[in-house]
Amino acid sequence: MKIIVSPTKQMKFKDDFYIPYTTPAFLKESELLREKLSALDFDTLKKTMKVSDKMAGKVYDLFHTGHSARGCALLSYSGIAFQYMAPGVFTDREIEYVENHLRILSGLYGVLRPLDQIEGYRLEMQTKLPFSPFSLYDFWKDALAQALDDEIILNLASEEYAKCIRPYKPLIDVRFLDVDGKEKGVYVKMARGEMVRYMAENNIERVEDIRHFDRQNFAFCPERSNSRLYVFQKTK
Repeated sequence: MKIIVSPTKQMKFKDDFYIPYTTPAFLKESELLREKLSALDFDTLKKTMKVSDKMAGKVYDLFHTGHSARGCALLSYSGIAFQYMAPGVFTDREIEYVENHLRILSGLYGVLRPLDQIEGYRLEMQTKLPFSPFSLYDFWKDALAQALDDEIILNLASEEYAKCIRPYKPLIDVRFLDVDGKEKGVYVKMARGEMVRYMAENNIERVEDIRHFDRQNFAFCPERSNSRLYVFQKTK
């Protein structure tokens, strides 16, 4: 089983894991993308990334300035899902679990294992590129799906990233509903991170065992679920 999650825009580099880094599988492709993006002028990069002047300056620096801010992927993303995953306090056994099962999808790096070394960047998968092939989905094609060498792929990623895999391999989707039956972004992100932590803590090897997930007041909804979709809803 492989578990896929999205990256986050927020990143930090306070890496205190004393474990050797691994090398991203698509490093050459990543370097090619970085080279093309670094060739863009400020205004084109700003338009491409759809960011403010202030953020555009930071993004421009990321692609044009040599920097030593590096860390393993697992600890470098710091958005809500990763906050609730709390990988910084994983035990050795839990680190081994996520290294075997967890994969982080990335516009720049393709597919990342938790201990892959990465640099700071900003590049969302849905970004329209000002150079051929003009779409990251077309750039990566089926390469990311083929890198997931398992028949069972549990999707805890946003649809923006799941779209890299869905056309090529079947996914088992997970939905997290609020008490009113609607999906609310912040709760979904929290629950995705919590589910990865739950699976690591409990060494989940059979996808059907996620039905016992009960954190953040979520409970499994058998009447809304099937073999390709697991639905959880808040109870209060």
